[in-house]
Amino acid sequence: MAGLTAGAPAPTDLVVHRRSRVLEVAFDDGARFRIPFELLRVYSPSAEVQGHSPDQAVLQTGKREVLIDAVEPVGNYGVQPRFSDGHDTGIFTWAYLYELGAHEAERWADYAARLQAAGADRDTPMPPPRGRAPSHPPHGGCGGH
Repeated sequence: MAGLTAGAPAPTDLVVHRRSRVLEVAFDDGARFRIPFELLRVYSPSAEVQGHSPDQAVLQTGKREVLIDAVEPVGNYGVQPRFSDGHDTGIFTWAYLYELGAHEAERWADYAARLQAAGADRDTPMPPPRGRAPSHPPHGGCGGH
């Protein structure tokens, strides 16, 4: 396929398994990976997750139950999933999907270490985005002013 690095494995199949929450991707070198949606979401290559430098990365939590609602092709070099939590800005190149699949155990270990360092776990809800004040209900009702 065009858009792939010369000699890099090319994708041959892509299946979204909603019930088991895995994205199955196969390559022409015989590799086949079943990458959990949660892992895809917490390692999204988007600036929203990765930041513009490593110190700007945002630890993703509360993504255990996330689903993939749709997957759109991006040229010949990757796909852009739309996750059930509204995240849809990460473009996953075929090379990145291959890397995630090939190094899944290391990625899970890294994620666990980052969670522990932050005093969080996989189910901790995400805090509101920085710089955004929490919303308050409008004032009104009874009470004497």
